[in-house]
Amino acid sequence: MPGPHEFLHAITWLGDSGFLLPAALWITVWLGIRSPTRPLALLWILLFGFGGGLIATSKIAFLGWGIGSARLDFTGFSGHTAIAASVWPVACWLAVSRWEHPVRVAAAVFGWLLAAFIGLTRLALDAHSVSEVVAGYALGVAVSGIFLWWQHRLPHPRISWTLVLLSLATPVLFLKPGTPAPTQGLLERIAVRLAGIEQPFTRADLLAGRRTPLGIK
Repeated sequence: MPGPHEFLHAITWLGDSGFLLPAALWITVWLGIRSPTRPLALLWILLFGFGGGLIATSKIAFLGWGIGSARLDFTGFSGHTAIAASVWPVACWLAVSRWEHPVRVAAAVFGWLLAAFIGLTRLALDAHSVSEVVAGYALGVAVSGIFLWWQHRLPHPRISWTLVLLSLATPVLFLKPGTPAPTQGLLERIAVRLAGIEQPFTRADLLAGRRTPLGIK
């Protein structure tokens, strides 16, 4: 029987980019497949792209140049939390898009609650600080909240929930559940190359007030 540690890793994987980036792409597909809802697909691309850009920029800024806050113990947005709070409310809303408005609202709220739980697992696994999880959650809620608020002005999609759920489950066909995407390593390589340093900054460097990563003169 899986223990608490395995349970935490299983929940946190629901916020992994390897699982949710394909889900975000499927949301774009389902919104863009019919011409009346294509403006919604464009809105989703812009909002999700903006959020993803902020996440990546905050991480690269810290990893490459040590830009963060020692007082807040902040090294960048929690990507798991931010992406989960962006994708899950919209995915749940889309899955019940043929149902009445109260059901769609409840589904979106469930998505936000799930994202909050994912954020808590990041704290429990000591992967992020409180400030990083709170900032990530706020960013994700802003992305999904603005999308769901604005969509009332545009034609409403009506998609079968089975199609939505099956498409969201496609990453399981290519990734073993619980396997993290190599996103962090990729961002570290990008940051090191852009900053012209030998190794990325770490949280220990930030908290110690070092201006260069430990081990680099």
